[in-house]
Amino acid sequence: MQRLAFTIVLLALTIASMTACGNEAGAATGQTAPAPAAAGLDLSYENALPARNQLLLGTLKLEDSQWPLSATQARALLPLWQGVRGAMNSGASAQAETDALLQQIEAGLLPEQLAAIRGWKLTQVDLQAWARDEGLAVGTGSGGGAGTGQPGSGQSLSAEERATRQAERGDQERGGLSQALVDAVIVLLERKGAN
Repeated sequence: MQRLAFTIVLLALTIASMTACGNEAGAATGQTAPAPAAAGLDLSYENALPARNQLLLGTLKLEDSQWPLSATQARALLPLWQGVRGAMNSGASAQAETDALLQQIEAGLLPEQLAAIRGWKLTQVDLQAWARDEGLAVGTGSGGGAGTGQPGSGQSLSAEERATRQAERGDQERGGLSQALVDAVIVLLERKGAN
């Protein structure tokens, strides 16, 4: 119960600081960008990554774009992603808590950054390419491999069916590419936030 109360207080403080920092960062850069994205990420396109993985992979891709995270954003987002990692590792955390953390992470991104992530339409193929670039093992589609393009991988499933399948594969996902992706983002945020 104390952990939940601490998380709520931390989230409220983070929201306030990210809102102020996001407004300052956008004004300071003077960059033009794509039209701001609507709240939330698009999960309706074929082979779409879940929102968490879109945010993770998108955050890494932002570093090579014209909208990388600022040091202030990195410091604000770090405890949120650490909370997501803790929820993934415990397996006992309520989905509502994870969803709340993901909403706060989205709120910590500039509209231009979120629009870029939405525009990339990140898929399992993108995740697997990242994993190969990082030297991580990538499933072949046999057994329970998710989204590899092999028969039974979920390419023709609706967003709801994909969500159900991903929930059923939660144990595999916690130990797989999603965990590596969370760890990579946390390392990035620690490095950027230290500057």
